[in-house]
Amino acid sequence: MAVTLSEDVLRRYRRFSLYNSPYPAHDHGCAIDLYPETNDGLSPIAGEVVATKTVRCPDQPYAVDHDHLIVIDCDEYVARILHVDPTVEPGDIVTIGDSLGEMVRSGFFGQWVDNHVHLGFREQGQNYLRAGGSLPVDVAVAVEPLDWDGSGEVVAVGETYAVLDAPTHPAPGECFAGIAADSGAVLDGGLTHYTGGGILTPTQGPVSFLGTPVGVADGRDVTWDDVELRANGERIVGLSLFAAQDGAFGAKLVAFDHEFAVGDDVELTVRPTDDPIRLG
Repeated sequence: MAVTLSEDVLRRYRRFSLYNSPYPAHDHGCAIDLYPETNDGLSPIAGEVVATKTVRCPDQPYAVDHDHLIVIDCDEYVARILHVDPTVEPGDIVTIGDSLGEMVRSGFFGQWVDNHVHLGFREQGQNYLRAGGSLPVDVAVAVEPLDWDGSGEVVAVGETYAVLDAPTHPAPGECFAGIAADSGAVLDGGLTHYTGGGILTPTQGPVSFLGTPVGVADGRDVTWDDVELRANGERIVGLSLFAAQDGAFGAKLVAFDHEFAVGDDVELTVRPTDDPIRLG
């Protein structure tokens, strides 16, 4: 049984992803990452806070030492929310859109990953401390597929990423959009630096991107093939895929020790390899 997030809930966030993570909690789209406009960790659900817990996270020079879990009883299910330093406590009642606290820059993130609210659901009575075992999450919102030829101009860079100006969002603030496979279905996840990804229109069989087979779909799940991505002929780590409604949408290239600069023209290509990059 899947838990469906309504369009009204999703519209409160500029972006979302079901598969863009290496952690088991996201396997089979059993969690969703929600990206607010600001660093305010807005609650995507209503209910009673039943527990909070602070945990150590992997030691990263760009991240904090501790992450946080907020558990909310929302009647039929129990929700697990991560990556928010809670200003709520057990017994508090929250509604959709309430602030739960400031989001944290967690050591569980890759350096290229923006701060976000992680949400998963459990059946009542399940162990809410376990990373696995959550229910699949569905989204009750259409995501516009964006055709892309792999080219664009760099508009932003970080130590481990570069963002392009393409593909462009067709109607910022009016709909969600995402980069499409050659079939026209929207892709989700880390292509191919995470072991698996997703496709937001369930299907079966081969999935191709930029004219190259990149994986095999089984419903929403995609197991990536052994391929590599190259930007202007130079190998990069991968492509970060998500659905977005903000006008700053553009392809996000994950690249370590890169030399991209704002204004550079980039051409992305995909090809088979015997040595794929897998970060998790």
